[in-house]
Amino acid sequence: MVALAAPEPNAPRRILSLGEATWGETIGHHHHCLTRARDLLTLKGYDTTHTALTLYGAAGFTPDPRILLVDLPRLYS
Repeated sequence: MVALAAPEPNAPRRILSLGEATWGETIGHHHHCLTRARDLLTLKGYDTTHTALTLYGAAGFTPDPRILLVDLPRLYS
């Protein structure tokens, strides 16, 4: 998942959030994949200075303090 900021004249497009979603499995330790994706998008010219790395899941997570974890209660609160 990618959330982009509104375009601004003469500025690189900002990526607000970059994430992954799963439904039926516990997820975690995906920071290396998301970090790599963020790095590649930076090389493509996007502004990723303040990009939030995010995991969305219904079955739970393994803790990872480097990533925002969004479960169903948080998503719908």
